[in-house]
Amino acid sequence: MQLGEILQQSAVKTISSCTSKKRLFHDLGELAESSYELNATAVIEALIEREGLGPTGVGHGVALPHARIAGADAVKGIFLRLEKPLNFDAVDRQPVDLVFALIAPESAGVDHLKALALVSRTLRDASVCSKLRANSDPATLHTILTEQQSSQAA
Repeated sequence: MQLGEILQQSAVKTISSCTSKKRLFHDLGELAESSYELNATAVIEALIEREGLGPTGVGHGVALPHARIAGADAVKGIFLRLEKPLNFDAVDRQPVDLVFALIAPESAGVDHLKALALVSRTLRDASVCSKLRANSDPATLHTILTEQQSSQAA
């Protein structure tokens, strides 16, 4: 599995201001609907429910919200770069500015876990995060995410 298989360019966006985690989940839901034709309300509710189990802010300014929903036919990725970092209750108590959400079918099983591990590995790379923070163009952000993973596979 490669990031290019789960992340469409249309599902990558820079947001200038986000006031709360709930608002962020709404932005993710709307992007999931416009990019993947998923039900925005179902995505938002699933992300909020999953976040209730424990924060998905993994540290170093990165959050990996994820959820399973009915209606998803495969694992789908959504990436947001926040120009103004948001308090996300991350494990290191640092605000988040890079958000990679995963939406998976209810029956995804191992594919959901593989995608989560792939995204986690990619965003643990400090040079990838630096490049993402230095750019705001969605096409450039998509290229950074998908090229990095492809070069690691080679």
